[in-house]
Amino acid sequence: MTHLRTLSVVALLSAGFAGPTVAQGMHDHGSMSGKETVSMKPAPKDNASTKDFKAADMAMMKDMDVPYTGNPDVDFRTHMIPHHKGAVAMSKVALKHAKDPATKAMAQMIIDDQEKEISEMEAWLKQHGK
Repeated sequence: MTHLRTLSVVALLSAGFAGPTVAQGMHDHGSMSGKETVSMKPAPKDNASTKDFKAADMAMMKDMDVPYTGNPDVDFRTHMIPHHKGAVAMSKVALKHAKDPATKAMAQMIIDDQEKEISEMEAWLKQHGK
């Protein structure tokens, strides 16, 4: 049940944080609606939490650029590890900046669950010589 809850939270976070970055890549740093400029690079007008979220998101997107091997077991893990690390990084930003105790509790739960899953995936890769 915890794993399903974590996957749901990660999916929601990904939709909120990765969506603009995906749109950015698809539109060559253009705009989503023709009126809004989408940029994940920190801007001078951004507040501290936005700058930190954007930095975490940019790092995750860069780290997720891993070549595919054709082995679905390996590819799943090598692409999920940076995704999970991105969720941990974003959760640490939330812990640093959020005011709502429920947000902080959710962020800590994500950190705990994702770090455990990262360790399991890294151990599997090591066990299988990858």
